[in-house]
Amino acid sequence: MPTVPGIVTTENLSKSVVTSDGILHILSSIDLIIKSGESIAIVGESGSGKSTLIGLLAGLDTPTSGNVSLNGKLLTAMDEDGRAAMRNELVGFVFQAFQLLPGLTALENVMLPLELSGDKNAKASAAALLDRVGLSHRLSHTPQKLSGGEQQRVALARAFVTKPAILFADEPTGNLDSKTGAHIIDLLFELNLENKTTLILVTHDQALAARCQRTIRLDSGRIVES
Repeated sequence: MPTVPGIVTTENLSKSVVTSDGILHILSSIDLIIKSGESIAIVGESGSGKSTLIGLLAGLDTPTSGNVSLNGKLLTAMDEDGRAAMRNELVGFVFQAFQLLPGLTALENVMLPLELSGDKNAKASAAALLDRVGLSHRLSHTPQKLSGGEQQRVALARAFVTKPAILFADEPTGNLDSKTGAHIIDLLFELNLENKTTLILVTHDQALAARCQRTIRLDSGRIVES
């Protein structure tokens, strides 16, 4: 029976940086196979390398050694333009700090990735997804006029509007109270199921990690449990 290829794979992935005290090894010898449609939680103590790993998997950073492949294409062999094109084609992001553009309305923030790809139906698609996350009454509000939970719902809509094959989420409930965070978790998994997206998230939230199909635990830059 043939093996199922991973939509995200790493081979001997390592990341080190030079500091005033010498070389700091952030990640060492990370081997991963993440299948299409899987939901993965990356957990571990602060400083264990979680955010560095997600940045390498998404092609936002480059490793010191080893390889990352997305959808069978070697990300680590590409230049920055190639990695950016790959992200635009395959990837969505949700961050702890929301990362919304302050000068744009909720609708404009969600429209932006579609407009960048030349989608003529950007406005209708963005409005439909904002309605889906319960924000049809807030389309014309800028981020500073929205609560934290509302801002994260806009960020979710923006992440899913391009129907990405892979969604990376870095502490998506980190800035929210527990009730709002629980609502965001529900929305994240509902949208994930509807879109059959591969979900890779970094979290300290045990309830969020428990909703994922698999947990990868990092300790001092190494995988200690998968």
